[in-house]
Amino acid sequence: MNSTLDISINKISNSRISQYDINDVPFGKCFSDHMFVAEYSDGEWNKASIMPYADVPLSYATSSLHYGQAIFEGMKAYKNDAGEVSLFRPFENINRMNKSAIRMAMPEIPVDFFMNALNELIRLDSSWVPSSEYGSLYIRPFLISTDEAIGVKISDTYKFIIITCPAGKYYSEPVKVLVETTYSRAVHGGVGFVKAAGNYGRSLYPTKLAQQKGYHQVIWTDSQTHEYFEESGTMNVMFVIGETLITPALIDTILDGVTRKSVLELARDWGVNVEERKVSIKEVFEAHENGTLKEVFGCGTAATIAQIISIGYNGKDYELTPIAERKFSNKVDETLRKIRKGKIEDKMNWMLKII
Repeated sequence: MNSTLDISINKISNSRISQYDINDVPFGKCFSDHMFVAEYSDGEWNKASIMPYADVPLSYATSSLHYGQAIFEGMKAYKNDAGEVSLFRPFENINRMNKSAIRMAMPEIPVDFFMNALNELIRLDSSWVPSSEYGSLYIRPFLISTDEAIGVKISDTYKFIIITCPAGKYYSEPVKVLVETTYSRAVHGGVGFVKAAGNYGRSLYPTKLAQQKGYHQVIWTDSQTHEYFEESGTMNVMFVIGETLITPALIDTILDGVTRKSVLELARDWGVNVEERKVSIKEVFEAHENGTLKEVFGCGTAATIAQIISIGYNGKDYELTPIAERKFSNKVDETLRKIRKGKIEDKMNWMLKII
């Protein structure tokens, strides 16, 4: 497998950046000038190129459209006051994408090859990285099967693509969630621990039903008993009960989030008591009743820290601690933002400078 493949670069004639205020754009709808594309066939990667952002021509018989061999990642690049651009923990995302590839019977992407593609693409489109306090360049690498054939089988060919878009805050307000006890995001033995496209497709209908009731998202429970919390929407979920930060332990139905890992590492560095274990609905609402449930929040690449302000369960809404009073999640949100923007020392060595 070729990990040092040369990348051909075809620069756009005229940048589209003047058409946008990149510090104030809706999430995921404004795309940067260029994209990276590579192909996989005959057991190796080839035809690696950076080209102007455009539609990718595909046959209607393309296997990923029918059989779901499709995975992706979410990453971010940040710009500091000096104009330097850095990636946040990119190797975590690369390793997780290859974990997804293995589970979905897809070819792994060599780390050096992946990083070379990221470096070249981000350098070329560095002007698209927002400089605002909450701004970042969201990076979406994805891998799809491309055999043009109808028939359930592992594809022989693939495309690896990276697109980017300037982004601000994912949620503009605190989040109201509904505990989901009918539908399931993931099951044991399935693909809930990887970023397979189908995981997100199956979550849309339950989310739609929750939104029709006035909630922003659902909070998923285990598929066997619906008694234990797993994730919230597309994020990992965390609880502060008493003086302890608690989050569901990683199992094969829960994604190993990079932001989740970062929050836990910061908490332990600060001397906060951390527990990774099963978290029951009963425990959380008992803590709410006796006043020890201090904070509930989601964490993920897109949202970073999403404050959960209300949880709906069994026809009742449980209102949570006001945002201003949340000491831990506010501190961790501010700390992550300052590390990424170069405002404070990066003691964890999380940032990888690109330019």
